Parts: sequence; C-alpha cells; structure tokens
Amino acid sequence: MPVPEWTIVDFIHRGPWWTDRGIRHLVLYLILPLLTAPINGFDSSLVNGLQILPAWQQYFNNPDGKILGLISAAQVIGSIVALPITPYISDNIGRRPTLFIGSCIMFAGALMQALATSIGVFVGARGLIGFGLSFGLNAAPLLITELAYPTQRGKLTSSYNASWYVGSIISAWAVFGAYNGAAESNWSWRIPTLVQAAAPLLQLLLIWFIPESPRFLVAKGRESEAARILARFHANGGDARDPLVVFEMAQIRHALKLERQAAKDISWSTLFATPGNRKRMRIIIALAVFSQWSGNGLVSYYINLILEGVGFTQPNTKAAINGGLQIWNLLAAMTGAFLVDRLGRRTLFIISNVGMLFDFVLWTVTTALFNEFHNQSAAKATLPFIFLFYFFYDLAYTPMLIAYTLEILPFNIRAKGFAVMNFVVSLTLAFNQFVNPWALDAIHWKYYLVYCGWLVLELAFVAAYIVETRGRTLEETAALFDGEQPSQDVAAAGGDAATAPARIRSATAPVPRPRASGDSKVLPPEDALGQYDVRYAEGEKGAGASLELHALSVHAGSSAEDISVHCAPLDAEARDGRRLYRIDEGVGAAV
Repeated sequence: MPVPEWTIVDFIHRGPWWTDRGIRHLVLYLILPLLTAPINGFDSSLVNGLQILPAWQQYFNNPDGKILGLISAAQVIGSIVALPITPYISDNIGRRPTLFIGSCIMFAGALMQALATSIGVFVGARGLIGFGLSFGLNAAPLLITELAYPTQRGKLTSSYNASWYVGSIISAWAVFGAYNGAAESNWSWRIPTLVQAAAPLLQLLLIWFIPESPRFLVAKGRESEAARILARFHANGGDARDPLVVFEMAQIRHALKLERQAAKDISWSTLFATPGNRKRMRIIIALAVFSQWSGNGLVSYYINLILEGVGFTQPNTKAAINGGLQIWNLLAAMTGAFLVDRLGRRTLFIISNVGMLFDFVLWTVTTALFNEFHNQSAAKATLPFIFLFYFFYDLAYTPMLIAYTLEILPFNIRAKGFAVMNFVVSLTLAFNQFVNPWALDAIHWKYYLVYCGWLVLELAFVAAYIVETRGRTLEETAALFDGEQPSQDVAAAGGDAATAPARIRSATAPVPRPRASGDSKVLPPEDALGQYDVRYAEGEKGAGASLELHALSVHAGSSAEDISVHCAPLDAEARDGRRLYRIDEGVGAAV
C-alpha cells in the first residue's frame, strides 16, 4: 500500500512524553481504568492462594473436586451472564458510566465474600464479583485505547493486561502475609478478600474525574466536546486548531462514516457480515482460545496440584513460589508491553509461541521423570521450566491479547467484538477449571502431552494469520482488514485535514466566482465538522493551486466565521484577504 503524503508522525509531540503537560496528565488519569486489570488479576489469583491456607480449607470443609471447581468457576459464570449486555451499555451510555456500574457491583461482591459464612455465600459473592468485573473489563480497555495519546496507545493498552499481574502479586503476597501473621485464624483468608475491595472503591469514587472517550462522543454527535478533550490532552494547552487534533478528528469522522456505510444497523451478526470482519473475528477468537489453552491454565488456577505433583508439599514453600512467580510474570509481561512498538506484534507472537512449545515439551519430560522414576533432580528442574514457560507466554499473550483485539476492530463493532473475545476467554477458562483438575487426577503428567500437540497448532495459526499493525493509528489499523482502498482513504483523510489551512494560505491563484443562488445558505457550525470534503481546483497541487471547500450538507443559522473543513475554524490570518461566497453546493476560497 502506498505511503500517504501526510501521516500522524508529522504532527505528534517529539521528545519524552513526560515533558508534555497534556500527555503527562492523561497518563495519570488513565491509571484509574488501568486498575481494572489488577482487580481481575487479584480476583483470578485469590482462590488459587486461598487453597494453600489451612484456615480456609478447614472453614469450608476442605472443598475438592466439583466443589473446588465451582468455587473457581463462579467468577467466570458471573462474567458470562453479564457479557451480552455490557457492550450495549458501553456503546449507549458511555465507557465511564459502564466502568462505574461495574465498580459498584464488584465492591459489593468483595464485601460479601469477605463476610461469607458458608460455601454457598462465598460462591455467590464470587459470581457477583464476576458479573461486575465484566462491565469493567469491557469499558476500561476501550476507554484507554480510544483516549490514549497516539504514541502511547500501544504501550498503555499492552500494559493494561500486563498489569493483571500487579493484582496477582498483591493477592499472592497478601495471602502469604496473612498466613504468616495469623496462620490458624480465619482472618488469614478474610483479610486478603477485604483487600480486594480497595481498587473498586477508588474507581467508583474517582471515575468522573477522567474524560470520556472522544470516539464515543463523535459517534454520539458530540464533536465539540470530543475536540476539546483531544485538544486538552493531545495538544498540550487546549488549542482545537492544533494539526494533531484536526488529524485525529478527521480520521475518526472518516472511519465512522465508512463503518456506517458498510453496516447501517449494528448487531451481533455484523461481526461476521463482511470478509474483513470475518478475518478479524477468526484472529480474535483464536487468540482468546490460545490465551487459556496454551498450558498456562494448569499453573494459573491449580498451582497447588502442580507443585505437589513434583514434590513441593509445604504450604509456606508453595506460597513463596506462587508469589515469586507472579513477580516474574509481571516483569516478563511489561517487557513484552514495551517491545510491541519496537519489534512489532507479529514478531512477538511468533517468538512467544516457539518458546512456549519447546519449553512445555521439556516441562513435560521432567514431570514424567519425577512421576515415573521419582527422579528428584527432574523435580527440581521442573520449577525453572515453569518460570521460563511463563516468560514466553507473557511476552505476547498477556500484553497483546486485549491490545491487538481492540486495534483491529473498528469503532462500530469494537465493544461487541471485545465482548466476544471475553466470552471465549470465559468459556475456555470454565473448561480449564472443570476439566484440568479431573484430567490431572485421572492421567497425571500424560495430560501435558495434549498441550504439547495443541501448541504446535497455535504456532501454525499465528505464523499464517497474524497481521502486523505497528506504526498505524487506531483508525488505520482497523481499516487494514477491509481492503487497500478503505485503508488508504482513512490514512489520507487526517493528513488532508491537518494540512488544509496551510495549503489554503499557500494558494495564490484566484478561484473563479462560483454560481450563487438566490436562496443560498450559510456555512454549517463547528459541530458539523465532518460534513466537508477538500478538493484542489482542477486537480492541481503545489504553488499556484487553489482549494475549493465543498460542503456536503449545510445548515442555516451559521456564519462564515465557522468555516471547518476536517479542521478547526480559520484564524484571522487565514481569513485575511480571502473572498468567501455563500452558495448552495460549495464555498470557494482564494487569496
């Protein structure tokens, strides 16, 4: 595909991001939705840690088998129940209100879990947490992706899922600390569950201090509000005429226009209605399955069984290994997050899958040697292989599962497509949580051979279908799957808009006076920014060329002072000496 004359690189801030006040403030604001991933990590790891605690085991009568599977799966079941409604709420009332609703539900569920007096109440609380978490998991990454500064988007969205391990670490070490401080007391498991309520409380109290997604606002016709948000955080000072703001607004409008033309009525079937959407969903569903069926589910949810299977039986030792593994996971995932723009998405996925395949084969061999021949050296070797496996897994799947999914989805189906990804993840999680303990109990280490074969299939799929998206705006990336022409149109729209004022000022030849009409209408207001096209008179560019600003539709009641052509109103210098004509079909402007 040919490179457009102007790209976003021509307009972005140059230099360290922290030297720009707007970007600096935006990154700080985005920490709040980023907390959703640690909340998920804490909750997903909590039951894993509680299983190690003797007081929790005794209080709930040593749950095992189906009961243990139900406790682990309750959160997933609650999440699945909420999944069908979360994208509608997110698309209709906004990303912020959806996150607020989820935070309130999660806070109530965490308190209910901490005060549980029976296994039924504990399971119900986990289901309620999962229900609320589904709202947050849908809205938070959408808000981050759609609000982040262009050069920060890849790192922030990748860091979002990577920060899952921040919650996992806090959970593991909260359990470890509570066990050491009150090993025989019920507070050894109630305290970690109370800690879980802290982050949802922060979100429900502070969420209204951060801005709404500009893309959501444009889709709802609130373009002026969207432009002000972009100007404040992307233009460092609030200038709506900044070329970067103009570029982004033009691409957002143009992308939304193309999406509306492709599908006027958006429903779940839209996800599979076009060849481009089918390509997207094939990749998204596959990555969602791979993220849980790569062998990581064995340790993530049943570390107690895995460690006992290779000879580690002391609770203190298992808790320490669990805590150390979460720190290792965080470092590996953050490494991947900061490499996405350097190495590219496709390269990281291939490295990850190759590494996991070879490491899991060796992990299987050492586990088999210990179980069949009681080889203590093999047991000791298994532990570093577990850590190495997670390094390769975290390099791509932890940071990029969500980031890559949101990048390749256009705005009109982004929330629904993301919900499908979460639904598939939940289904595979439920499968893992019911099947893995049963399979490990039935065939022991031989179950690992299933994952060895599956990892071969994963590698083949990734090599064949993953598309590189590095170095593109959100709208350009989403258009990649719809053919070359839409991608070129989106790429060019921003540059044409951002450079229009400069090109108008450089035009020197007068434009012939267009035909006027007796019932001519004035130009539309700034809120109608997306309704113009920019054309060079007689197809010429360069010195001596002139521009015609063609209004696709006009509204009565505005003045020539409100001229907008994929860009902000012309300033005094740009208007000086220019002849403006009120007409039916277009406006000619010349120096």
